[in-house]
Amino acid sequence: MTWVSDHFGQLLQVSGQHLVLALLPVLIGFVLSVPLGWVAHRWRLARTILIPLSGLLYTIPSLALFVVMPALIGTRILDPLNVQVALTIYTIALLVRSVADALDAVPGHVVAAANAMGFGQLRRFFTVDLPLSVPVLTAGVRVAAVTNISLASIGAIIGVESLGSFLTEGFNRTNYPEIIAGIVAILVLALVVDALLLLVGKLITPWTRATRGASKGASA
Repeated sequence: MTWVSDHFGQLLQVSGQHLVLALLPVLIGFVLSVPLGWVAHRWRLARTILIPLSGLLYTIPSLALFVVMPALIGTRILDPLNVQVALTIYTIALLVRSVADALDAVPGHVVAAANAMGFGQLRRFFTVDLPLSVPVLTAGVRVAAVTNISLASIGAIIGVESLGSFLTEGFNRTNYPEIIAGIVAILVLALVVDALLLLVGKLITPWTRATRGASKGASA
């Protein structure tokens, strides 16, 4: 506790940097994954290519990807952009399947009703398919966010400042309070972000609560 109180300001500052490092790729990855997931949902051939490819990308070791990223995008070795681009790739690898599965889960009779009402594909996607996919999408985004918060700490090994820096520096100095503080901070960030995303998912899908309530009433 003494170490935390002495370095609390630094801990907060680095936590903010860690959040930006981890969550900006989630946002960018989500935006890119939605059209890719839709393509995988819409065309079987595209699905047979995109889903295995995304799974293959996710198997690349994070440290190896961080190290080779400067050669791929022409950045400096200590540039945080290396970590952010790598985490964006991991986010896309996770979310492409989630988006495709979420769109697959939209009830067929709902899609048929929207088509019968004259909805074009674009209008139906944004007003029917995407809103009904939110619960599954939220689950995927939660996994991606928590995963990125964990992986961002590995960037400290190549010199990119994050909460992982407390682990590497604490290890070098055999400073166990610093190591524990870094671990706890990463866990707290992951739990808070996961809880916030869960709350947001519930707030933007009020019909799911109504459906559950109706189901409970019918069963009673």
